[in-house]
Amino acid sequence: MLDIISHRQGDTLIVSIKGELDHHTAEIARDRLDSLLEDKSLKNMVVDLSHLKFMDSSGIGVFIGRYKKLSERMGKLGAYGLNNHIRKIWEISGLHRIIDIYDNLEESLNGIQEV
Repeated sequence: MLDIISHRQGDTLIVSIKGELDHHTAEIARDRLDSLLEDKSLKNMVVDLSHLKFMDSSGIGVFIGRYKKLSERMGKLGAYGLNNHIRKIWEISGLHRIIDIYDNLEESLNGIQEV
């Protein structure tokens, strides 16, 4: 089960991903996020992963793809709320080198605005 809730703050899309992001749900996540990012006025995205219970390598692909889309717009992708399991996957995969991890929403919004 996967649930994606989003809202906009200026040119930033704030997305909360709840449930499990794996090979069963990755395509749903990709489609939903790409649909939201069709709005070209959105430059940045912050993902709240505090309710993401599980992620496998399929989830890594979801985030790399959205990172590339936002980079083409000169935008950034940031994440916060990673549990120990998710953080370990981000670190082992090297995802943390291209997508910054923050402690909370406010820090994320400030971090992605820095040039």
